[in-house]
Amino acid sequence: MGPLQGIKVLDLTSMVSGPVAAMMLGDQGADVIKVEPTHGEQLRYLGEKHNDITPTFYSCNRNKKSLAIDLKCDAGKAVLWKLIDDADVLLQNFRPGAIERMGFSEETVRQRNEGIIFVSISGFGEKGPYAHKRVYDPIIQGLSGAADIQANRETGRPGMFRIIIADKISALTAAQAISSALFHRERKGEGQHIKLSMLDATVAFFWPEGMSGLTFAEKEADHKKSFSSIDLIYESSDGYITMSTVSDKEWAGFCNAVGRPELVSDERFATALARRQNMAARREIAGAEIAKRSTQELLQILDAQDVPCAPILSRQELLGHPQILGGGTVSRQQVEGFGEVRQAIPAARFQLTESTLRMPAPKLGQHSLEILAALGYDEDGSNELIEAKIVLQAE
Repeated sequence: MGPLQGIKVLDLTSMVSGPVAAMMLGDQGADVIKVEPTHGEQLRYLGEKHNDITPTFYSCNRNKKSLAIDLKCDAGKAVLWKLIDDADVLLQNFRPGAIERMGFSEETVRQRNEGIIFVSISGFGEKGPYAHKRVYDPIIQGLSGAADIQANRETGRPGMFRIIIADKISALTAAQAISSALFHRERKGEGQHIKLSMLDATVAFFWPEGMSGLTFAEKEADHKKSFSSIDLIYESSDGYITMSTVSDKEWAGFCNAVGRPELVSDERFATALARRQNMAARREIAGAEIAKRSTQELLQILDAQDVPCAPILSRQELLGHPQILGGGTVSRQQVEGFGEVRQAIPAARFQLTESTLRMPAPKLGQHSLEILAALGYDEDGSNELIEAKIVLQAE
């Protein structure tokens, strides 16, 4: 079992940032209960369903049990309080103030469970003119500088990452913070409140190189002139490759691989700074040489010179690539009701406490009766909650 075996997590979050954080804890062995309204959270309805589960919901909510409950009524709140009493972690990503209006503020929860790790994920935090705003991933991308980083190099038009990157950055940040808070509690016996804003997490993630021109105030630089990504995509004679020549050795390796050794001493490219300053010329020359050769030939000659390179794969091609297969990067499991389910494996591979994909994502209310029974509700008490539509049990 994983390193978090025995840790009990209440996941009151929706969409991606909170659910993925809780999912990571579940992968690492935590017992995660997804607490959601009886109509289900929004992510359940985004995408084509298979066995009543959408693929994105599945990938964000594996290794969890589902309790569907109405928290607007006292009987529903009483169930949640019973869960809180022996929980280790509670995650919520309602807008600031909402959890307090529901009656489950951090201060109130801590009166019942002093050692709980209470996690509040929000779009913008509790302060500032945007604190009250609803938020989805593109909103954070716009405000964090992500769209500027992705701007078209020719036209300058801002562009979005075509994935929900801010949500997942926030999830990773939250999962790491929770682990640290659990470690602190193990040493000091203290629970605490973790507040995490998606905007803060995303700006911090991009800062090291994406905002490098802003680091030294006395030497602020225009990123459009000073910042360049590593070499990106080049077209071969039969496809596309990516290649990166950051060091002098790697640039020399490329020049030798394509039969242009004179470029090594060319003053425009002789140093890392010169190559950056002459980025357009360097890419034009490199692109012309690459276009003369097939992808397979390029990978062979560049590998021989120890130049970092790889083919550009489609998402379908990725599944069959020798590195993906050899590294076991994608898990393939036969799951009842779903057939073969493919999931990216948990990336951190523990020597002694292996992360596992133990359970599929739950149907809405799939474990409601099981959870109620564990809390001490007898059959009659559980049925009363279900008949009153306070709790939903999946059919």
